[in-house]
Amino acid sequence: MTLPIYVQGAWYLGALLFIFGLKGMGSPASARKGIVIAGYGMLLAIAATFLIPGLQNLALMALALVVGGAVAWISGKKVKMTDMPQMVAIYNGMGGGAAAAIAAIEFAKGDAHSVVTTILAVLGALIGAVSFTGSCVAWAKLQGVLKKAHRLPAQNAVNVVLALVAVGLGAAMVVLAPAQPELIFGFFAIALVLGLIVTLPIGGADMPVVISLFNAFTGLAVGFEGYVLGNPALIIAGIVVGAAGTLLTQLMAKAMNRPLSNILFTPMVASGPGEAISGSMKEVGAIDAAAMMRYASKVIIVPGYGMAVAHAQHKVWEMTALLEEAGVEVKFAIHPVAGRMPGHMNVLLAEAGVPYDKIFDLEEINGEFGQADVALIIGANDVVNPTARTDKSSPIYGMPILNADMAQNVIVIKRGKGTGYSGVENALFYTDNCRMLYGDAQPMAGEIIQQLKAMG
Repeated sequence: MTLPIYVQGAWYLGALLFIFGLKGMGSPASARKGIVIAGYGMLLAIAATFLIPGLQNLALMALALVVGGAVAWISGKKVKMTDMPQMVAIYNGMGGGAAAAIAAIEFAKGDAHSVVTTILAVLGALIGAVSFTGSCVAWAKLQGVLKKAHRLPAQNAVNVVLALVAVGLGAAMVVLAPAQPELIFGFFAIALVLGLIVTLPIGGADMPVVISLFNAFTGLAVGFEGYVLGNPALIIAGIVVGAAGTLLTQLMAKAMNRPLSNILFTPMVASGPGEAISGSMKEVGAIDAAAMMRYASKVIIVPGYGMAVAHAQHKVWEMTALLEEAGVEVKFAIHPVAGRMPGHMNVLLAEAGVPYDKIFDLEEINGEFGQADVALIIGANDVVNPTARTDKSSPIYGMPILNADMAQNVIVIKRGKGTGYSGVENALFYTDNCRMLYGDAQPMAGEIIQQLKAMG
């Protein structure tokens, strides 16, 4: 059926707004505007869909929009900023699941499609199903429902076998189109299980890359199903999101210096006993920590997941303002994989009101640690571990890290003496220039603030 020109035009305009919106999201300063622009694009595309002549089930479509919109609105209002990674993960999954459901309906209808269209439908279904169940596992891990990674015996062999079976069933669906219900059911069952099995062994340290990867999967799945439906808005938006997610995944993997295959198929565990660490952890009190920063010329703050868990970003910004009033130069250093999703720390700091020009990524800030009087680490661990430079048996060896150990003094706010998500002991904590301030980040930052105010 040839669609009216006004419907097609609205879809293309919506896709254009998606692109402009995504471009705006490339900078923290314009991200909010970009989201609004993309939202208008989505609204336009949905409205145009309802204008297709002869469209059926309009009431069900409207009901689905109302229910889905209400759930998204309520959850979006209530979600804590520290819980944003798991919300992003589950939204990725819903997008992939929707693409897979579209393909399932097309297969079930048994309508005649070209070979190319059928292949794209199968690819979209496979990628979308994997993204759906994989994202659900990622959500469960981030939410704390799954407390640890679960690895099967011969895990990689199981992954390969499941992937080959899924591809084989998909190929059979193309050759035997229209496929029988049993074949369709088997294909989707294997694809859904594959997403579960691949994601279950992946630990928290790799979760930012996994979320980004599933974001790319969802975009590609939507783009493929858009081709099946002949919807240019889905095609353009899906491929753009898929391409952006793929590039981000590559950047995240590069930031960890680990190939994507290593992240998906190799657990982050040490391959040897590791280098011996000499020295001991030395504690410091809030009053001494406050004095070290109050009378410093330059302080670099390194936030990590511990800051997010403690909801300490507002206290950290209040502390920063007091230091700046005293004439101290303060900057924030963000590692690409700090937190549990790409940009996690940037989002938290922006929520607290930290100006964008005070936030720097690894490449921008690393050369300045040598001139810093104090590096304040708040809940970060693996991303500041100097073992990554020297210990070839370490699972984080070769990962670019923030050079916090090169500062004249290092203060680490940490809840306890445990290791990071990689399970590797942090050699930084044992160096002569490092002091440990034990406790949750929010009350510890509050104590430092009180001491700074007392110093005048």
